[in-house]
Amino acid sequence: MGQLFFQPQNAHRVRVDGRELLFHVPTTALFELDGLEGEVLGFFAERGTLDAHEVAARFAGQDPDRVAGSIKDLMDLDIVCDAGGPKPDRPAAKIEQFPLSTIVLNVNTGCNLSCSYCYKEDLDTPKNNRRMEFETAVRSIDLLLKESPDRDDYNLVFFGGEPLSNLGLIKAVVEHAEPRFAALGKRVSFTMTTNATLLTEEIVDWLDAHRFGLTISMDGPKALHDLRRKTVGGKGSYDVVAAKARMLLARYKSRPVGARVTLTAGVTAVEEIFEHLKYDIGFAEVGMAPVTSGDMAIFNLSGDELAEVFAGMKRLGLRYRDAALRGESLGFSNIQNLMKDLTEGRARSLPCGAGLGLLAVDHAGEVNLCHRFTGSDMETFGHVDTGLRREALKGFLTQRLDRTDKGCATCRIRSICSGGCYHESYAHFSDPLKPAYHYCDLMRDWVDFGIRLYSEIAAARPGFFAPATAARPQARRA
Repeated sequence: MGQLFFQPQNAHRVRVDGRELLFHVPTTALFELDGLEGEVLGFFAERGTLDAHEVAARFAGQDPDRVAGSIKDLMDLDIVCDAGGPKPDRPAAKIEQFPLSTIVLNVNTGCNLSCSYCYKEDLDTPKNNRRMEFETAVRSIDLLLKESPDRDDYNLVFFGGEPLSNLGLIKAVVEHAEPRFAALGKRVSFTMTTNATLLTEEIVDWLDAHRFGLTISMDGPKALHDLRRKTVGGKGSYDVVAAKARMLLARYKSRPVGARVTLTAGVTAVEEIFEHLKYDIGFAEVGMAPVTSGDMAIFNLSGDELAEVFAGMKRLGLRYRDAALRGESLGFSNIQNLMKDLTEGRARSLPCGAGLGLLAVDHAGEVNLCHRFTGSDMETFGHVDTGLRREALKGFLTQRLDRTDKGCATCRIRSICSGGCYHESYAHFSDPLKPAYHYCDLMRDWVDFGIRLYSEIAAARPGFFAPATAARPQARRA
């Protein structure tokens, strides 16, 4: 054994209830270390560079085969290597194709609410609403099938504005898509986020018949919801939304319905909001979206408020753990999504599927990176009439894949976060390619918290994660 070099950017050690865990950063795999393995890793972390004589002297009296095996395991994981300097996690990805599975149809720009924090740059009042035409929607589906003809499953997302104000188009698209995909031997599903105000029993039953995945935008109890989510006339919308949501949940049977909460300045009561939406209203899941980079700074959470939000989310996380240990799911989307990442080993090179598996088409047929960018100054990547601007989209994604001279290159959560949301960076830095540095520390702490929860649940009730981990053991030995 010659000189061996420790690669700290690939290893993150976490202690949980007296157990020492190794989080392998490039793959997001979690290993439990025994005493010797932990000592070997700790020695490399302390010294940085070691040779055979130093290792032999430090572990004199230990089984040399076990010591050598521990070092080999660390080398297999690129935590220890025989050359200095950081090594890339994996060969640089090359973007050649765009395996789309999802198209977001921004069916209109008008909304009957006037939420003060809304990020949509193409938002209009109902009077000035610009609607997508049926032909544009059909050509969007053509684009989806052209780019990914060999998939078995596809998803069409209806977005706005308030999408239900263009229900006629939505119905026409569903009536077009279902037989079209069926004739190809494909499956298509439908998803929609709505403010719920336009729901009727007839609409709910139609959505139920076509198994829509539904998310309702709602910000909690009346005082908190009405603070930001007002009608165009300036009145609070809680009473209408709550009544419609309860009606929906009483009638809707095909799929669980979730709530999406937007947390803004002055709206940080995470547990109170969750309690109301989960137990008073009855949503199956509740997810929180903190605002840190809106166009109007007055609505952005301050540093102290953001810390308060994450503290509340951690308390909910502990409740999630306690429920999991009873074999129950709490329905807190933020921690559930993190558990899924850890369970399935989702090592990301890019922060999300935008631009690769998902694209958004605005009302005029322009192809956007995602639904958040419609109407913005961000470049578009084609048109449904002319197809994708493939080289431009490839260039954009390739730039984001390049972690050179960015903090992401050595960050311990780089394979989960991958620099954060494009639109968050666009709003905060006017640059969608720049990592979301403004909340890195909070995200690192959140992931560490998730690792601890995951390991506690996996150790005490391994069957809780079983459906998602058939091919990935929950605690592998290094």
